[in-house]
Amino acid sequence: MSTYMAKKSEIDRKWYVIDAAGKPLGRVAAQAAVLLRGKHKPTFTPHVDCGDHVIIINCKDAVLTGNKLAQKKWYRHTGYIGHLKETGYDTLMATRPTKAMELAVKGMIPSNTIGRAALLRLRLFEGAEHNHQAQKPEAVEA
Repeated sequence: MSTYMAKKSEIDRKWYVIDAAGKPLGRVAAQAAVLLRGKHKPTFTPHVDCGDHVIIINCKDAVLTGNKLAQKKWYRHTGYIGHLKETGYDTLMATRPTKAMELAVKGMIPSNTIGRAALLRLRLFEGAEHNHQAQKPEAVEA
């Protein structure tokens, strides 16, 4: 029996919406990564971008378990020598919760062209409103 290999022309993309309110940030990010990559489909092919579009709402209401809110840091480099910037997740969740969710999902996606294309299909919103009602997204329960 031969293995099924999906072709790019055979991929049909669906839209999903995930509500992050009251759920752990990592659990929501892992669920989004699976949908973006297409691993939930029986026609998943590793070398073909067969993932779906994902909308995550209520990013500001996602929770960090344990002491992560106080201890976890986000590091970025400006490009200048010695200019490594660090931001605590307590500040990041208060000011830019969509960035925290984006970083979590990005860490669960492969670092190649398929992963970069998958991240373009991720839409993040701080509140409960989003502007993609015309696509009729399906709600995903965790």
